[in-house]
Amino acid sequence: MEQFALEGHEFIELTSLLKVTGWCGSGGVAKCVIADGQVRVDGQVELRKRCKIRQGQLVEFEGRKIRIV
Repeated sequence: MEQFALEGHEFIELTSLLKVTGWCGSGGVAKCVIADGQVRVDGQVELRKRCKIRQGQLVEFEGRKIRIV
């Protein structure tokens, strides 16, 4: 499992997280995979592209997991 540090920020938007981790090549691709129901946050399918991901949450996509720290 990977970890992603918010580095003093309160949250990161889901599309931005997928982009900066390299899980999606662009924001457009990130929006499509979210809309397609391929991303889970804390075990639940997340369809909101601008969902605010905060410390302690777990994001899953294509068998990969990342914990927000």
